[in-house]
Amino acid sequence: MAASWGTVNFDWSFILLLILSWYILLRIWENNGTLDRWNATRVFGVILMVRSKRGLNLLDKTVKPRGFWRFYGEVSLWVCIFSMLMVGLLMIIAFITSLISPPQTPPPAASELVAIPGLNPVIPLGWGALAFIVALVIHEFGHGLQARAHGMRIRSFGLLQLGPLPLGAFAEPEYEELTNAPSKERMRMFAAGPATNIFAAVVCLIFLGGLAGQFVANDSGVHVRGIVQDEGAFDAGLQPWDTIQYIDEKPVQDIDEFYDVMEGYSANDSISITVMHSDGQIETVNATLSDKYDYYVNLGWSASDLDALGIEKEDPFLGVEGLSGGTAGIDRLAGPLSPRWAGNILQKSLMVPFHTLSMMIVPFELQGVAMHPFEESLLEADDNSFAQALGTNGLLFLVNLFFWLLWVNILLGFTNLIPMVPFDGGHMFKDMLRGILNGIKKVGRKLKFWDINPMWIEHISSKASNISSLALLGMILFMLIIPYF
Repeated sequence: MAASWGTVNFDWSFILLLILSWYILLRIWENNGTLDRWNATRVFGVILMVRSKRGLNLLDKTVKPRGFWRFYGEVSLWVCIFSMLMVGLLMIIAFITSLISPPQTPPPAASELVAIPGLNPVIPLGWGALAFIVALVIHEFGHGLQARAHGMRIRSFGLLQLGPLPLGAFAEPEYEELTNAPSKERMRMFAAGPATNIFAAVVCLIFLGGLAGQFVANDSGVHVRGIVQDEGAFDAGLQPWDTIQYIDEKPVQDIDEFYDVMEGYSANDSISITVMHSDGQIETVNATLSDKYDYYVNLGWSASDLDALGIEKEDPFLGVEGLSGGTAGIDRLAGPLSPRWAGNILQKSLMVPFHTLSMMIVPFELQGVAMHPFEESLLEADDNSFAQALGTNGLLFLVNLFFWLLWVNILLGFTNLIPMVPFDGGHMFKDMLRGILNGIKKVGRKLKFWDINPMWIEHISSKASNISSLALLGMILFMLIIPYF
């Protein structure tokens, strides 16, 4: 069965042959001592675990304000506890939904189930690999900082590889120091990695907001992302990404002007529209407006909903969707941090976490790019010195860099917060259970009602963690498999 790797076709048998060749090469290196010289080992048969002392000196220098990093660890812990519980709840809701209403869409291709740059069609090889390497490094450095801030030594940093592809990274603490550390300190250490990814994603969004202010539209007008079938725009021959420049010779330079002009019309009126097609051709077409109220009623909207929105009978409807100005592409990425986003500081602050999470769907909507090429073509550098020094291409390079860093950091951060072992969330969940049981023990001893054996606490917390991990794994496998039935 053939699949697609970017623009290159490959066969799964060829991939299996490469993996087999990699396995044989690892066995050869293992037998002749090459892996020992590299301080590397083979795990799970075909994964190479490479250890390195590099970065340990930098870690010791960075961690010197230990009070700050312990405070950082406490903030990270609460951020991750909340996020972990939300991830677990969303997984349960998704599982129940898939049971009640199995998906009707075609099952995803095998390549879409793995987050490997270049192999997954929505993760480009270049940007994806760069972003994964950076995200993995800061993730493990976050673990290392918390370990050192609480007196635990780090033996090495390391990388997990399948051939040339980085699958993961790790910070390797002294095992006895980790297991003997208080639960709170250990939880901070596990939380620091995902939290650092989440904080890095927010920083990347701030940079995107700054970059949004460096762009202006190179042409006035309002472009449309979609055309409603069998409505006026469709019958007139408008196409997606057309730019509306004039309506009955009245200029339309932005969305506000479009709605101001449309207020002068009613349903069944005919208008002439001057549009510029995506290929640069300018054309004037005639369109007949339909009734917006009737259109939404036919979609199932209730009269009360339409009244609440201020939609009345005879309101004009052209039949276009996704009306946007020339800077819509970058404004959509920057969200509440775009200088063109209407809202006060409090509203922007409240919207930042929700917008950051919403960015995860962008590559799926646009098939592996941060911004539609047409929307990129509408942008040019502002006339300030910074923007002019970088130029439009330089600014777009930074936009793509920060977008993919944001996307991969969110993916890595929240994936590691799934409350199942071996993810960080699984270790945190186990320590949370242990802490709850120890709290119950203290209350019982204080009231002289009961006393719980520490070995029983360890046994119950481990058993509950293993059961929850298996349950979540079963949910994940079910949701992955159900589309194929």
